[in-house]
Amino acid sequence: MNELSNDVWTAASMYYMQGETMDAIASHLGTSRSTVSRLLKQARQSGVVRITLSEPTGLRSGLDSTLTRMFGVNTTVVPVKSGTTEIHRLDQVARIAGQMVTDMVEDNSAVGIAWGTTLDAVTHYVVPKDVKGVSVIQMNGSANPTSSGIPYVGSILSRMAAAFGGEVIHFPVPTFFDSASTKATMWQERSVQAVLKAHRELDLAVFSVGALDSPVPSHVYSAGYITDEEKANLVHSGVVGDVNTVFLKADGAYDVEFNKRATGLAPFQLQRIPRRLCVVAGRAKAVGLLAALRARVATDLVVDDATARAVLDLM
Repeated sequence: MNELSNDVWTAASMYYMQGETMDAIASHLGTSRSTVSRLLKQARQSGVVRITLSEPTGLRSGLDSTLTRMFGVNTTVVPVKSGTTEIHRLDQVARIAGQMVTDMVEDNSAVGIAWGTTLDAVTHYVVPKDVKGVSVIQMNGSANPTSSGIPYVGSILSRMAAAFGGEVIHFPVPTFFDSASTKATMWQERSVQAVLKAHRELDLAVFSVGALDSPVPSHVYSAGYITDEEKANLVHSGVVGDVNTVFLKADGAYDVEFNKRATGLAPFQLQRIPRRLCVVAGRAKAVGLLAALRARVATDLVVDDATARAVLDLM
């Protein structure tokens, strides 16, 4: 164990097991309080410390139980202080979701990832776990007319795979093809078919819901993947959001012309995956989340309390 690792362990042990204050730990280590704070953060992120909350029987919030009853989805509602920023709200939800992903991944798990702003946040909080044979598979294409998308999407996939010592399987296609016929032709390529086969064998899918307008913009709407004209046409068609870059209407339907060009897994394909974790933060996503729940794309949901209430208010 090197000196830094030893300090991480000492700080974590004194703080979480002995109940010492950060000032006392700083004095013991001969360092500053801010350094102790960084050591404790590193202890949590590296898996030295894993925090588990055991909810007392019968103490689930009304929001949890109502969403679970209405949609048949295992729901975890994250309480977030009112008045907080949307970025902080996302961070709080991502922390819980990251721990849940760690708990769900087992030996030989095939984990599908639908990249985006939320999953980028979640992967920073996935706690390393000693498992074998894990593969992390990109579920939707990432290229657009101005970028390959590889640096952004690759970093998300790599962080997830690194937590489990797994391999990454990229999906080397655009997010949206220029035409449905081009997509149909590309789907015949053996290299693409290999990834499509991996999609059919997923054990776990992790994704969010994209909102056309949000204080924390969904990456697909803010990074050149669709034009303003295309976005306006989607709104005119009744689209309220997307899952895995497949657009949904308010009732959960996805019979949208644009989807013929999309490369993400459609709801009927997601439904074949045994475990499907949907992570959502921000009231602007409430309409899209309700559509996703109606489309039955999730088995598990992590959502902040304000967004959960907003979904129920739409019913």
